[in-house]
Amino acid sequence: FSLTGKEALTHFPSSLVPPAGSAQGRVHVKQCDLLQLSRKQKRLCRREPGLAETLRDSIRLGIVECQFQFRSERWNCSLEGRTSLLKRGFKETAFLYAVSAAALTHSLARACSAGRMERCTCDDSPGLENRKAWQWGVCGDNLKYSTKFLKKFLGQKRIGKDLRAKVDIHNTNVGIKAVKNGLKTTCKCHGVSGSCAVRTCWKQLSPFHEIGRLLKLRYDDAVKVFSTTNDAVGHSELAGPPRHGHSPRPTPAPRATDLVYVEDSPSFCRPSKYSLGTAGRTCSREGNCDSMCCGRGYNTQSRLVTFSCHCQVQWCCYVECQQCMQEEVVYSCKQ
Repeated sequence: FSLTGKEALTHFPSSLVPPAGSAQGRVHVKQCDLLQLSRKQKRLCRREPGLAETLRDSIRLGIVECQFQFRSERWNCSLEGRTSLLKRGFKETAFLYAVSAAALTHSLARACSAGRMERCTCDDSPGLENRKAWQWGVCGDNLKYSTKFLKKFLGQKRIGKDLRAKVDIHNTNVGIKAVKNGLKTTCKCHGVSGSCAVRTCWKQLSPFHEIGRLLKLRYDDAVKVFSTTNDAVGHSELAGPPRHGHSPRPTPAPRATDLVYVEDSPSFCRPSKYSLGTAGRTCSREGNCDSMCCGRGYNTQSRLVTFSCHCQVQWCCYVECQQCMQEEVVYSCKQ
């Protein structure tokens, strides 16, 4: 399960889906069939009311975040060329696997706490006074259920059959770990005049933008890996770039938080089966025009834009603004 660009992104009903025998239950089954899932994943989807909507939400969340993080890069995470890209072992593929897994983990945990999933509810981790939190109307994000279900849904095996399988599993786990690392304990005080006579705490996920920003940093520092045989355990493992010279030290394995890839990326400058290229893309003259336009230069165009200005709050409850115009200069890459 990853972002292929072929998934159905139409709006699904937001209410919990009743058993499959009812009309809405049949809608839920149809929603599962619309998604590009394996046979096992479709079975799990049909048995889990609310999952189809959560999957759709996670696809949209991952796509939007990916496109935001790469908005200034040559590859801008467009849906064009996505299927071909996922067949290769580029850095961009690594990010797609990680952000897909992170979005699904995040969406599942939030769906549980929002009451949109039938088989899970608020966070029930030990060490928190969850029942007391529920009494105050607080519901923690259920990351424990989310990660457990996700591994079952993805059908991960402990050891992949080949280098590419190991890489995909590794990058998927990097995405899951990024969500886990963003889990924090939030507390609220209850008492007379705001005193902290009673304190309620619950688990809360970080906003997904923070997770996306972290994964983009992992992308920037991604590690190219190779396959090496571990004599102690008798199977192959991921290893970083070979050391120069005749160093006796073994090649270090990538860290659990590193995004990894196996082949160098194309330039993404010209149209290919992986992207539309950068011709016509807007850029910042002081920032990324030279890089994004791949040395072809850029066009300069002036245009008038309208915006709200001189806004004032009027009694009682509305804001009154004037309409102003200003000239804006737009730079775009040449063909």
